[in-house]
Amino acid sequence: MEKIINEEVQGTTLTLSKNEKSTRKLYIESYGCQMNFSDSEIVASILAKEGFNTTQELAEADLVLVNTCSIREKAELTVRKRLEKFNAVKKINPKMKVGVLGCMAERLKDKFLDEEKIVDMVVGPDAYKDLPNLIQEIDEGRNAVNVILSKDETYGDIAPVRLNTNGVTAFVSITRGCDNMCTFCVVPFTRGRERSRNPVSIIEEVNELWGKGFKEITLLGQNVDSYLWYGGGLKKDFEKASEIQKATSVNFAKLLELCALAQPKMRVRFSTSNPQDMTLDVIETMSKFENICNYIHLPVQSGSNRILKAMNRLHTREQYFELIDNIRQLIPDCAISQDMISGFPTETEEDHKDTLSLMEYVKYDYGFMFAYSERPGTLAARKLADDVPENTKKRRLAEVIALQRKHGLFRTQQHVGKTQEILIEGTSKKSDSHWMGRNSQNTVAVFPKEHYKIGDFVMVKINDCTSATLIGEGVDYSKNN
Repeated sequence: MEKIINEEVQGTTLTLSKNEKSTRKLYIESYGCQMNFSDSEIVASILAKEGFNTTQELAEADLVLVNTCSIREKAELTVRKRLEKFNAVKKINPKMKVGVLGCMAERLKDKFLDEEKIVDMVVGPDAYKDLPNLIQEIDEGRNAVNVILSKDETYGDIAPVRLNTNGVTAFVSITRGCDNMCTFCVVPFTRGRERSRNPVSIIEEVNELWGKGFKEITLLGQNVDSYLWYGGGLKKDFEKASEIQKATSVNFAKLLELCALAQPKMRVRFSTSNPQDMTLDVIETMSKFENICNYIHLPVQSGSNRILKAMNRLHTREQYFELIDNIRQLIPDCAISQDMISGFPTETEEDHKDTLSLMEYVKYDYGFMFAYSERPGTLAARKLADDVPENTKKRRLAEVIALQRKHGLFRTQQHVGKTQEILIEGTSKKSDSHWMGRNSQNTVAVFPKEHYKIGDFVMVKINDCTSATLIGEGVDYSKNN
């Protein structure tokens, strides 16, 4: 539930430039969080070397892959409907092979292959390097499966093919897996133990992206604040590391600094943070570097200590407030966003009111809010009855959303009258004569195109706003241009 799921990009088909020597066609769709879309770029890079060109025409594909998400029931239902569609096309094109990647692959491997017989190949999120072998298996008429979760795979040695990119912003994966056993979440079971990527390979990727014209990166992980590199190995084994490994280790605050220094004119963002793991040195590092954006996605899930304990969130309401206070003190104009679950098992009206009062204290800029959805295999599904009535969940969620809209407008209005740096990402959805970009706080801004172009850093005077969008006019290029 902590992963941000952008509904606008669900099911996006990936395409990259054609290699005339390649003879086979790959159709790949992605669902779920940013991590899945980043993984699809890794898969495309691996398969490009195996002679596959991507296509957006399902009917002509030799291999159809769907990169899946298990975080909410809706995501799984959507993927199942797509698999039905793929199999209907397969009857017309018998040579087509269908594979499931990602989190659903790990969780439902037996159903897909043996019980329902709806796919040829099942590949978990740590097994993408095995794709050439698995494809050979299905080419020879056998089903293929690899859902083994790794303790060390980070794909740090694979340069992702940037797919469907605006050429301006890019994701850089820094960790994989998660050790936080939140009772509502399937991620530890589908993506395995937490491990960090070598910082040298991360900085190399950042420098390569700058060389290709990218102006902003987002450091990506299930829990970026847990990043810890000491030469390889799981975070939980750090206490067994040698003294020299500990002395030369790189934590998330240090990695942020390395990225900021590597390309001083490149914006740096990160997602997702976890309140229990975000330390003061991360906030201090953000405050020191202008190119680290003033925006933190800080999921809280509930404002009730009792519910937080039931969720196995290892922070309290009071600790969360302390973290918010530290952020406000060191970075006064920092935007903060949340994830919130309404109707978690045993949630009472008092618990719900605690959530609303926490929101009043923080006044988040944005929010990602959901009614509780029981996920098979999680501790909550095994131990806690889903006992909050559906209509109560929906009513509480509606109240949370209404309050977030009020706070969102309040935060957006605070930008009006200021002149802010906006990085142009593309044309506005509502007007071909306007550019769309974002400020440091991740708020969308639109302004007349004039002589500016995509990828420019422009100082924009903010004259007006809606609840989610800033409206302004370009003043001049920024010093980072």
